[in-house]
Amino acid sequence: MELFFASRRGVISAGAIIGIIAAVLQKLGNPGNMGLCMACFERDTAGALGFHRVGALQYIRPEILGILLGATLSAVAFKEFRSRGGSSVVVRFILGIFAMIGALVFLGCPWRAFLRLAGGDWNAILGILGLAAGVGIGAVFIRRGYSLGRAHPTAGSLPGWIMPALMLGLLALLVGGFGKLGPEVGDKAAARAPLLLSLAGGLVVGVLAQRSRFCTMGALRDIFIVRDLHLFCGVAAFTVAALLLNVAFGQFHAGWQGQPVAHAEHLWNFLGMTLAGLCFVLAGGCPGRQLILAGEGDNDSGIFVLGMIVGAGVAHNFGLASSPAGHGAFGPAAIAIGIVFSLVVGLTMIQRRRA
Repeated sequence: MELFFASRRGVISAGAIIGIIAAVLQKLGNPGNMGLCMACFERDTAGALGFHRVGALQYIRPEILGILLGATLSAVAFKEFRSRGGSSVVVRFILGIFAMIGALVFLGCPWRAFLRLAGGDWNAILGILGLAAGVGIGAVFIRRGYSLGRAHPTAGSLPGWIMPALMLGLLALLVGGFGKLGPEVGDKAAARAPLLLSLAGGLVVGVLAQRSRFCTMGALRDIFIVRDLHLFCGVAAFTVAALLLNVAFGQFHAGWQGQPVAHAEHLWNFLGMTLAGLCFVLAGGCPGRQLILAGEGDNDSGIFVLGMIVGAGVAHNFGLASSPAGHGAFGPAAIAIGIVFSLVVGLTMIQRRRA
């Protein structure tokens, strides 16, 4: 199995199955073109914990819990769980905040950008182009020697288990009735698939993504830096599989206007994902990959995930997040600040190569 998922066929298979799960979860009740969205689901979880006050966006999403715990189970089973961290944690935390702000200006993470495309939302094209632009900028820094430093093994294994334990705690709260949306919430963004099926889907995604190293940002980064299409084949399979099932389920609706949980402001769709993509490449992975790494015991990725959750609260409490009506009042200013911060990080964290 280890050799299979390291192969081109393995990453294509993993991507296709993840795309199928995303389309099925949408059919079972998740929001339109949002069968799986790390940014949106972390935002909903942040709302359930009281980090923002948007009633329709307050639900501990089982998919998030399942993905991280699935990665943990897979990493332990294949002896890849290692507690490590300590690499520029404050920078990673702030990158996580700005990554979430950028994603919520666009209204989706990279996974959802491709799922929106697979559902016929042409606005996703601008988001994907913005993601590529952000990753491309980050690739320039990487080629010049950019690094946040190496993670080091922790003194004991406890730090590596904190994020899995946190997910188990959230699962206990969810099963116990906390963080569930009531029937009085009618907003489409509140839609959700059944809890157990969402959790099971997340667990399968976590295992597959951990074994195959599935990463949307990594796919673009590898194209820019080493001209390698290995991971991108998985992303392509993810998109095509979701597209085929969307057509079969009647979930494909092509157009620019009236798309679910989306807006048609092209500039901010592009720039929102430009910021998000730049933050993802500087931090070393898209939101899904960061969850997977946190499940493997990587505290640096755990810090980034927590930064994104805090960023969701910041975005919704201060008018930064977009809505189907368009960008938030202060979203453009936050994008500008985030891009400046990220560029400063990229320029100042370049390690000089030794002769």
